[in-house]
Amino acid sequence: MKRTGRVRKDLSEVPEWLRKRECPNKDKYLSGARIMPRPITGRERLPDVLDRTFLAYNAARLREGCRLYAEKMLAPDVTVGMSLAGALTPAGLGCSCIIPLLKAGFVDWIVATGANMYHDLHFAFNLPLHVGSHLVDDADLRRNDVVRIYDVLLGYTDCLMATDKILRSILLQPEFQREMGTAEFYHLLGRYAAEWERKSGNRDVSVLAAAYRCGVPVHTSSPGDSTIGMNIAGLELKGLKLRINPSVDVNETTAYVLGAKRSGGRSAVVLIGGGSPKNFMLQTEPQIQEVLMIKELGQDYFFQVTDARPDTGGLSGATPHEAVSWGKVDPERLPDAVVCYADSTIALPVLTHYALATHPKRKLRRLYDRRPELMEALRLEFFAHSKF
Repeated sequence: MKRTGRVRKDLSEVPEWLRKRECPNKDKYLSGARIMPRPITGRERLPDVLDRTFLAYNAARLREGCRLYAEKMLAPDVTVGMSLAGALTPAGLGCSCIIPLLKAGFVDWIVATGANMYHDLHFAFNLPLHVGSHLVDDADLRRNDVVRIYDVLLGYTDCLMATDKILRSILLQPEFQREMGTAEFYHLLGRYAAEWERKSGNRDVSVLAAAYRCGVPVHTSSPGDSTIGMNIAGLELKGLKLRINPSVDVNETTAYVLGAKRSGGRSAVVLIGGGSPKNFMLQTEPQIQEVLMIKELGQDYFFQVTDARPDTGGLSGATPHEAVSWGKVDPERLPDAVVCYADSTIALPVLTHYALATHPKRKLRRLYDRRPELMEALRLEFFAHSKF
């Protein structure tokens, strides 16, 4: 039987009161494609499955987010920031998703938890993590020198403590003995990660190494809240001169967003999870408008994957509509703001595949190399508007 988009109705079967009622917006509400997908055969490409069968609920939000990313965010004039919260790198998502996006020029700057960058170092140093089970006896794991992140298992001595030992030897090097922001810190650390990749023959396994090669700045909003921060603190007791200055990060990330807008381009955020990385990425616009008193309107594009509810008041679940009230999102661009309530470990591989399959690579923006130029532009505009 032929599938048709509309079904004719005999108006004589419709009650008279309903026939006479005016419905001026009915056609608008029913203008979407009819839901009647073809059966899946197993021969489809993933983007086709997404476009044709992800039609409702959070499947539809994932489809909308993937299309927003590929069709609008990846335009040549859009600067894309990505925040990363949750244990993504130990689950292998650094290797499978984040690094391919960096190499394709699809991510221009990152805000990640320190934990994600710490666990990234296991891959750089060729120290294994293993597929396991969450149905285990944790006291027995402790007795057997094994640590778990839900169903990811790793050795306490031969992975965690081995990573710490290598990390401490790197932190003691001369280039780390001064004050810096986390972008510079991770760039220096990424150079060592890239060298460890070269020695092991495992290229493109470390996000920090890939970001180093691609000139993508990586920031952490709370650098003391991770094993990297713990090792820095421990070495400080022995005289380490490294100091992480968070104000550097606030200003540099703000400069990326302002630079995107002042160049005639646009700014986009892809928020994988919530937490502090999400807030740090979004606070760039209030920093421009509220603190630096520079006229701006907010982010142009917004896509978040989260499992957090909005009604508890936490930032992780806060919607882009709420972000408008803070100046974080341009109110005129709310149609280009999507929230998908899903597990990031499901959504990120789908987003990555969809983008790589449907959009050509972009030229690397190399924002890390442009930090002095962008910071100078931020200073000049700030002093031109400064009232304090």
